[in-house]
Amino acid sequence: MSNWLYRLGRSSARHPWFVVTFWVVVALGAVVLDVVVGSPTVDNFEVPGVESQAAVDLLKERFPERAGATAMVVFHSDETRIDDSTTKPAIADTIELVRALDHVLSVTDPIVNPLSISADGRTAFAAVQYDATTAELGSPALEELRGTAAPAEETGVQVEFGGELPTVLKARDTGPAEMIGVAAALIILLITFRSIVAAVMSPLVAGLGLLTGLSIVGLLGAVIDVPSVAPRLGMMIGLGVGIDYALFILSRHRDNMETGMDLVESIGVTNSTAGQAVVVAGGTVVVAILGLQMAGIPFVAALGYSASIVVAIAVMVAVTLLPALLAIVGTRIMSRSHRRSRVRPGEDAMEQQERVADHRSGWLRWSYWVTHHPWRSGIAATLVLVLLAVPMFSMQLGQADAGSDPTTTTHRRAYDLLADGFGVGFNGPLLIVVDLGDQLDDSGATNAAVLERLGESLRKNSKVAMASPPAVNEAGNTALITVVPTTKPQDTATSDLIHELRDEILPAATSGSDSHAMVGGPTAQFIDQSDKIATRLPWFIAAVVTLSFVLLMIVFRSVLVPLKAALLNLLSIGAAYGVVVAVFQWGWGAGLIGLEETVPIASFVPMMMFAILFGLSMDYEVFILSRIREEYHSGHSNIDSVVVGLGATAKVITAAALIMISVFLGFVNSGDPVVKMMGIGLATAVAVDATVVRMVLVPSTMALVGDANWWLPKWLDRILPRVELE
Repeated sequence: MSNWLYRLGRSSARHPWFVVTFWVVVALGAVVLDVVVGSPTVDNFEVPGVESQAAVDLLKERFPERAGATAMVVFHSDETRIDDSTTKPAIADTIELVRALDHVLSVTDPIVNPLSISADGRTAFAAVQYDATTAELGSPALEELRGTAAPAEETGVQVEFGGELPTVLKARDTGPAEMIGVAAALIILLITFRSIVAAVMSPLVAGLGLLTGLSIVGLLGAVIDVPSVAPRLGMMIGLGVGIDYALFILSRHRDNMETGMDLVESIGVTNSTAGQAVVVAGGTVVVAILGLQMAGIPFVAALGYSASIVVAIAVMVAVTLLPALLAIVGTRIMSRSHRRSRVRPGEDAMEQQERVADHRSGWLRWSYWVTHHPWRSGIAATLVLVLLAVPMFSMQLGQADAGSDPTTTTHRRAYDLLADGFGVGFNGPLLIVVDLGDQLDDSGATNAAVLERLGESLRKNSKVAMASPPAVNEAGNTALITVVPTTKPQDTATSDLIHELRDEILPAATSGSDSHAMVGGPTAQFIDQSDKIATRLPWFIAAVVTLSFVLLMIVFRSVLVPLKAALLNLLSIGAAYGVVVAVFQWGWGAGLIGLEETVPIASFVPMMMFAILFGLSMDYEVFILSRIREEYHSGHSNIDSVVVGLGATAKVITAAALIMISVFLGFVNSGDPVVKMMGIGLATAVAVDATVVRMVLVPSTMALVGDANWWLPKWLDRILPRVELE
């Protein structure tokens, strides 16, 4: 690989305009294809193999008119009762407009049904039933629904839209997050390199790679359902890794140029060293993220595919486009002072190396101190990570309901109005789907008895606010009962109710009959999703750690180095989990990030975070260890190799981490709690990994282990494929 990357770098440097033109054409082609044949994002939350999905499938088969998406049109008036003579005609007009929409099967009339009006008469709702799922309807259906509000609003009635369709298809705000991250990256790069050309180079390469990657993700949408959050996460990850990968290569090239190396030769050597570290690190990220398909949930797997595409493109542009651009700008990539002090052919290279070492003297002194006080520094760093990770053991997986979204959104306002008027559980109804079997006699008595027992058991439960009369399909073999809990959808009590219904109440009510009752609906579906991910998470972690361990063992020809890397990465990720739980679940500092109330940890976030963070932390590990390994194999002692290797890479690692943190924190401005979680979690993990782990634990543990760091049994060395790092 090293020789191939060396030749690739030199070829890109010798034909720079061809390479630049190639990537511009590829990027523009991907954008055009995305516009022409790409598909919009689709939020399809199907979870194969769980009870809530079985309930949906049974409704589709036997009761299709009740299997589609639902929505709530909420009417509210502060001045008069909602059924006042001045508002009734306008509300009726709005309902008629809703009823006339495509795919709408039925709409309840709150004026006719008193149960649809709150006790104070100020709030009412119309329940809308569609003939298709939210994934099939898409955003156009939501826009059409919103367009029906005018008649009621003209009379002063507040009209909001809530329920399943508006909440699932909520708009994902973009905001200034990307610009904040890029602006911060430019400032950090300018301070690091003291060259405008060098500062602009990394974001430029990352931006073109991101544009290409996201366009390919759009094309992927023509094959599978890509969730609406995927482009947002792809942008977050793509900006971070794209700038970092370019930074690693750029930094090594400047070091080579400072020692007087020829421009083309420097680009080739850089590509074979730092470029190879980028390929290995990027490969680790892709492997980790693709492991998300182990969740067994299509939309989680789609997130993994989308993110891995963006990362793979970032690696490709870093080892092809960046070398071409470096050839075009030449020595302008260096600051003026470095250009003046650059070694010329025939000059003493030893003096130049001493000057370069002087620039890193601060980091060299730090790495020297850590490696010569390994127990003290290692124990202190471990205690910090353990303390940060403590909240992780209280993690509650779930799904933030609409009550966590900004009050500027219509589905949040509808949520609040319904909660105030009808109780907090009204926003998360459960659907009891009953397969009545073949026990229907001529009078229907058997099925009637089962449904009566079910209704009585449900109404007696203290956690149930209301249970509707059963609706039976035409064939008489399937019934549907709507249950309103007394607690919010995201509360643990609601999850407890679902498990109690499945384990005790429903089996008892249907015992002795051929009937079978299942709990479905969006709330149950998200809880099933959480349970399934919680079951798969340990296996996923084990698989990703194992694959990463094998990859690093092949690259570094060592057993202890990859083992130590895996353990330290687990510690840093545990610390990130702990911070996420403390902020979002416990509410520590939640107001500082615009979070109005505590929320459970979105079920797929820990798995997604682990995949991304394990890969990103390997970036720094590979970059540092490849340099330490170079020093060790050139004849330095273990301690000296760690000191010199860390001193040579610490500056760029710190700059890369600051860029990552800035990019990720920029996304905390999002109104979506899930995006906030990812931003806080990723920023925390990178901060911990680049400081406590890479600058303290890695050198201290390598100092303690000594030459055994590079031990590999001979029999294992013979069977492992060779991927040499220079």
